[in-house]
Amino acid sequence: MKQLIYLLLVMVCLSCQSQVKKTEETPKKQPNILWIVTEDISPTLSFYGDKTAKTPHLDALAKESLIYDNAYSVVGVCAPSRSAIITGMYPTTLGTMHMRTGRDIQSWGTREYANKSDVLDLEGHSIIEYAAVIPDYVKGFPEYLRKAGYFTSNHQKTDYQFAIPVTVWSQNSNKAHWRNREKDQPFFSVFNFDVTHESKIWKNSDLPLTVNPDSVPLPPYYQDTKTARIDVARNYSNIELLDKQVGKLIAELKEDGLYDNTIIFFYSDHGGPLPRQKRDIHESGLHVPFMVKDLKGTTGRADRLISFVDLAPTILSLAGVTIPETIQGKAFMGESDTEPRDYVFGTSDRFDEITDRSRAIYDKQYVYVMNDFPEKTWYKDISYRLQIPMMKEMIALRDENKLNKVQSTWFQTKQSEELFDVKKDPHRLHNLADKPEYAVIKQRLHDALLSFRNTHPDLGMMPESQLIETMWPNYEQPVTANVTSKIKETSQGKQVTLSTKTKGASIAYILSDTPLKSIDFDSGWQVYNDPVLVQKGQYLYLMAQRIGFRESEITTLEIN
Repeated sequence: MKQLIYLLLVMVCLSCQSQVKKTEETPKKQPNILWIVTEDISPTLSFYGDKTAKTPHLDALAKESLIYDNAYSVVGVCAPSRSAIITGMYPTTLGTMHMRTGRDIQSWGTREYANKSDVLDLEGHSIIEYAAVIPDYVKGFPEYLRKAGYFTSNHQKTDYQFAIPVTVWSQNSNKAHWRNREKDQPFFSVFNFDVTHESKIWKNSDLPLTVNPDSVPLPPYYQDTKTARIDVARNYSNIELLDKQVGKLIAELKEDGLYDNTIIFFYSDHGGPLPRQKRDIHESGLHVPFMVKDLKGTTGRADRLISFVDLAPTILSLAGVTIPETIQGKAFMGESDTEPRDYVFGTSDRFDEITDRSRAIYDKQYVYVMNDFPEKTWYKDISYRLQIPMMKEMIALRDENKLNKVQSTWFQTKQSEELFDVKKDPHRLHNLADKPEYAVIKQRLHDALLSFRNTHPDLGMMPESQLIETMWPNYEQPVTANVTSKIKETSQGKQVTLSTKTKGASIAYILSDTPLKSIDFDSGWQVYNDPVLVQKGQYLYLMAQRIGFRESEITTLEIN
C-alpha cells in the first residue's frame, strides 16, 4: 500500500513538472491590434453626449469599449501630432512641431524637397522644405513590433514630418491590410479615414446633407447664419459618412473571424475641422474622441488623462514588447501599464505660413497656457482654411464690425497667461488667469508647465531656419551610409551580418532566389534584426535609412 501511494505521488510530481515545462515553453499569444484613425473631429459623438450625427456603428463599438473622457492630441494639427504618435515623443523634443516640414503625407512619402519657400520663421528668415532629422535613438514604434514577429500595415496616411523608413511598415499603401499577412501572424493594422478632414467641408459640398442645418448646435463663438449652419451640418454629415466606413471595416474583421481576438482603438488625430477648432491649443483643438475595445470585455468610461505620446508605449506594452527607456510617453494598458498622469501637454508653433509659439498644460479640470508672443492674435490668417465658406464670412463680418463680443474674441490679441475651467467653460470664454481666487491653481499649473519645459528640450525656441541648418548642414539633406556585410560559413548556409556606419539607421533587406528587375519602397523589405541565413545562388538586396536622412543606395549581394 505504501509503495502504491509513493508511486502515485511520483506520477503526480512528474505530471506537474511536465505541465510547468509545457507552460514555460508555450509562447505568450500576441494580440491582434487595429487602429481606426479619423481626422479632425472633436468628441462630437453620441457617446460623448452630442447626438446630432447618427453613428450606429461607432455606437455599437462604444458599447463594447472603454471610453476615455480625457484624451488629448499634443498639437491641434495632423503632422506634428502624427510624429508624436509614431515615435512616442513630444514634437518639440524631436523638432517636428512645425506644420508642415515637407510633403511626406501619403505612403512612403516623397524624398524630394523644394529649396525655396515663402514661409518665414520667427526671425523673418525664409525656410526650406525638409524632412525632420530626429534623435538617432528614436524609431517608428511599429519597427519594434516587426522585430517581434508582427505584420504591420498602414492604410495609408503617414504625414510624420519625415519619410518613414521601409523598416517600419510591412505594408504601407492603399492596399495595406491585415489580410495580406502570413497565416496566424499577429497584426498591427492602421486604417486612416479622411472623410472628416477640414478640406471635406468644401470638397463634399456637392454631397447631400444628412443632418439638418437648422438643428445643429452652434458654439457661441460662431455667427448664427445660413452659411455657418451649413458648414456645421456638413461636418456632422461627414461624421455620418465616417461611421459607414468604420462599419464596413469592422464587418471585414468579423467576416475574417478576428473581431473577438482583436484589440480595437478608435480616435481622431486632433480636434474639429472648423474655425477656432483645428490648430487651437485649447479643448477645441486638442481634446479628441478615444475608445478601446480590449480582449477582456472592459466597458464603461475612464477619466484617466491620455496623451498621444502614450500610444506607442501602450501598443508595445499590449504586444509584450520591451518599451525603450527613451520613449517619453507612458503605457496606459498592458503588462507595462504605468501610474496615471497628472497632466498632459500641448504645443502650438508654426501652422503653414503663420509662425507663433504657445505651450499648454491640462489636468482634468483646467488648462493653463503660456503665450510667448501675446501681441499676436489667436486667429491665424492661414490661406488653407479660408476655403471654408463660414471662415470667409466670419472675416467679412469682422471687417464690418458685425461680430458680437464673444465672436470677435478670436481676432483679439492674447494675454501672456491664460487659465480656463474646461469643465465649466469648454468654449474658453472666461480667462481666469488674473482672478485672485484661482491664484493657487494657476501657480500649480504654471510651475508644472515650467518644469516640463525645463526637463524636455524645446526646439521650438530656436528659429526654424537655424533648426533646419542643424538638421541639414548647409541646407543639404544628410545621406545614410551604405550597408556593409560580413559573411560566415555555417552548416546551414552562409550567415550574413549587416551594419551601417550611420548611427541610428535601420537596415532593410530583401532575400530573393532570382535577381529582381526593379525595386522600390513597396517591394516587401524586411527589417534586419539578426544575421540572415542565405543559400548559394540567392540574392540579398540591402538598404539603410535613418529618419530624416536620405536613404542609402540599394546594394546587391550575390551569394556564390
